[in-house]
Amino acid sequence: MTTFASGTDTLTRDALTVLQPGFTGTTAPDWLLRRLGEGLASVGLFGRNIASPEQLAALTAQLRAERDDVLVAIDEEGGDVTRLEVRTGSSFPGNHALGAVDDVELTRQVASEMGRRLAACGVNLNWAPSADVNSNPANPVIGVRSFGADTDLVARHTAAYVTGLQSAGVAACTKHFPGHGDTAVDSHHAMPRIDANASTLADRELAPFRAAIAAGTRAVMSAHILVPILDPDHPATLSRPVLSDLLRGELGYTGLIVTDGMEMQAIAATYGIERGSVLAIAAGADAICVGGGLADDETVRRLRDALVGAVRAGELAESRLAEAAERVRELARWTATTAATATAATSAVESEGRTDIGLVAARRALNLTAASPFTPLTEAPFVAAFTPVANIAVGDETPWGVAAELARLLPGTETGSYTGEDAGRAALEAAGNRRVVAVVRDEHRHPWMAAALDTLLTSRPDTIIVEMGVPRAAPRGALHIATYGAARVCGRAAAEVIAGE
Repeated sequence: MTTFASGTDTLTRDALTVLQPGFTGTTAPDWLLRRLGEGLASVGLFGRNIASPEQLAALTAQLRAERDDVLVAIDEEGGDVTRLEVRTGSSFPGNHALGAVDDVELTRQVASEMGRRLAACGVNLNWAPSADVNSNPANPVIGVRSFGADTDLVARHTAAYVTGLQSAGVAACTKHFPGHGDTAVDSHHAMPRIDANASTLADRELAPFRAAIAAGTRAVMSAHILVPILDPDHPATLSRPVLSDLLRGELGYTGLIVTDGMEMQAIAATYGIERGSVLAIAAGADAICVGGGLADDETVRRLRDALVGAVRAGELAESRLAEAAERVRELARWTATTAATATAATSAVESEGRTDIGLVAARRALNLTAASPFTPLTEAPFVAAFTPVANIAVGDETPWGVAAELARLLPGTETGSYTGEDAGRAALEAAGNRRVVAVVRDEHRHPWMAAALDTLLTSRPDTIIVEMGVPRAAPRGALHIATYGAARVCGRAAAEVIAGE
């Protein structure tokens, strides 16, 4: 049973309870442990906090020694967005690959195994899955994080993912409500806007969230997007019509509502994180996610004081803050109860082959198009990686591509990374007489990348192309491999084909 520091009043405890801050380092700092003792109920983990599964388990044990019912949250989507394997790349393909296979039982198994690994490390809340329908091909932030562009497909796989993840005792947090797929702006940088009409919104964006709610998702994350048909003045995170009237009222959702990161520029640059946090709680959010870019005690103090001050000034109803804090505690109780049941069930299941489910899924997702019968390589090729700027959710620290896996299968494989209008010529010069494997990511969104492939194919029509983003461009090259994601396991599956494994 958690005991709180003396002198912390109920209002202050509730203000701390609704916060989900991050921190730096691979052990919990003193300030964080102190705040847990004062009422902080959740901690968010990022790649900077994780060195190994063993270290992560020790870190979560350190947190629970201070507060046994703490919610430990992470942004582990698998695929391109990984925190558990940020330094190596994920063992799981992401949503787009699972959607390409379109086997809901496979999706459930992948999510269950991911949940098992998270639970083994002491993580009990995952800010996933993405239920966004990737209807806008120019979307710079969703892409392969989505199961696809078909609403029904996204809905059934979202439900399967929620079911699988929560079977392991890890709460799912379905995002980004009411749907981030039809945007052309990354909310990390600015405020996106969706001008869909009411029927399109209901039939396309909301359907996967209905499926997630029916599947029992324990949390839903709001999006920092403006949807004028719902609220012409406030982004969804700060909108009572979106969170209270639509999500709670019309859709009947009763679980935890978590905001997307409040330090993202869509909120921080327009309202500020303190004002934004007050407005979010008032609108119906229950937990404030902050800490991706702000990870210190000063941030926690500022947000706590902003919430307490808003209640005392009559700008935020104390009952609303208390309701939000109780939903956080309710989820903590669910994770404690479900984790024990899930552990017992997992221990009774035969584990053989389970840990390879990510590779099985990545292999099944591959889409191969060959100009003529393809003969696997026997000599080391040159891998030309045409590298776009990664969005913040993915990060640029996680390795991607096929070079590492090809080097394992074909020793002597070399690689180069290229960008810009001269990328094709530079890659040709570096390759010399070696067979070229060109690796791209969302070619359709980057004209310079398409031009680089044109340059390569004009001189070297035997070039093998591996598309690791959303494959919208027409297949070309001696062999075109669409992996539907850039996770390490996707690179391995593609390398096996190239090398004939």
